[in-house]
Amino acid sequence: MGRTLHGGCPAHWRCRDLRLPAPRASGGSAQAFTGACTFVLDSCGVSRYNPCVLQTMSSTFGSIFNVSTWGESHGVGVGVVIDGCPAGVPISAEQIQAELDRRRPGQSDIVTPRNEEDRVEILSGVLDGITLGTPIALSVRNKDHRSSAYDEMQHIYRPSHADYCYDAKYGRRAWAGGGRASARETIGRVAAAAVARAVAQAIVPELDVIAWVQQVHTIICPTPPADVTRSSVESNIVRTADAATAAAMAAAIREARSQGDSLGGIIACTVRHCPPGLGDPVFDKLEATLGHAMLSIPACKGFEVGSGFRATNFRGSEHNDPFYMEGSRVRTRTNNSGGIQGGISNGEAILMRLAFKPTATLMLEQNTVDDAHREVTLRGKGRHDACVLPRAVPIVEAMAWLVLCDHLLRQRCCRI
Repeated sequence: MGRTLHGGCPAHWRCRDLRLPAPRASGGSAQAFTGACTFVLDSCGVSRYNPCVLQTMSSTFGSIFNVSTWGESHGVGVGVVIDGCPAGVPISAEQIQAELDRRRPGQSDIVTPRNEEDRVEILSGVLDGITLGTPIALSVRNKDHRSSAYDEMQHIYRPSHADYCYDAKYGRRAWAGGGRASARETIGRVAAAAVARAVAQAIVPELDVIAWVQQVHTIICPTPPADVTRSSVESNIVRTADAATAAAMAAAIREARSQGDSLGGIIACTVRHCPPGLGDPVFDKLEATLGHAMLSIPACKGFEVGSGFRATNFRGSEHNDPFYMEGSRVRTRTNNSGGIQGGISNGEAILMRLAFKPTATLMLEQNTVDDAHREVTLRGKGRHDACVLPRAVPIVEAMAWLVLCDHLLRQRCCRI
């Protein structure tokens, strides 16, 4: 439980004098918002300044292992700053690059043809391949952005995109490529997660995270989660766990692309060899922070752990996971809980499923409105994924690593 050390901010910060204009209603006048500040000492003894003012944009994730992504899709570049990474962890640009290569565009004929190398630069926080304990800055330059393809969309809201909502919230937006709403923002997450993985596996060497495409549209991969291997997932361009299913999924994606349409689906993810005890009740339960992480991924519309929504079909006598002893280890005979009980990991495999919507950009004419609130039509332009799932697999794994690393470091603070 955090303890408030000071009920207000220092006078020289003048936070109480800060007045921000509220959103202007039609025909109404702006109102003032006055902020106040508190200092909080959290359960790990970390002093934090918490402004109770309107945030401009939440681009930071994590409690101890803290990441802040930056950059827009068609800006100079994108990247991340990592704060809270322990010193003494081996990490190289090659390790980070290997993960970025898995999410970069242009990998195959079923993803966007945007030609980006996504070459990472380590700007700070690492010396001779070892973390220093200081902030780590990672940068990737944008090189193949073609903003002219978005000229028409400068004033037109693309259906099911963030365009209108960004205008409603901020009063302006980076319209070329979607700006911060673009999945290109996730480069920073994947880069940071390579560092998070190195930290987590320094603490628990056997810890592993594997994600795969379980479903594209109506095509389902039959491989049980326990039988999924990284080699099987990386052996095909769809990143599913069965070769025959991969061929069918790829064909469906190509057909949708040829029709100017798109497809959604499901990504499954399993965390293996997770130690028991991770997760901080009440509001930072492990599945809550995993859900927060996963639902922050662009196009992710649903998240479940273990039996998820299927639990509603069970009786309690069917759903409970009986405990038993395997040597000195407490185990469960079933895993409907998905490796998490009471918001805390129990040592079994953590099982998650994420629902991704079809890509919103279509090469078909759609009805919409412009920023003058006139009804217009729009046909998509630019280079886009007809299905985001193949490139979302490493992003899902990345968010899992960020959560696990943060909870592992937090766990070291909660008991002696």
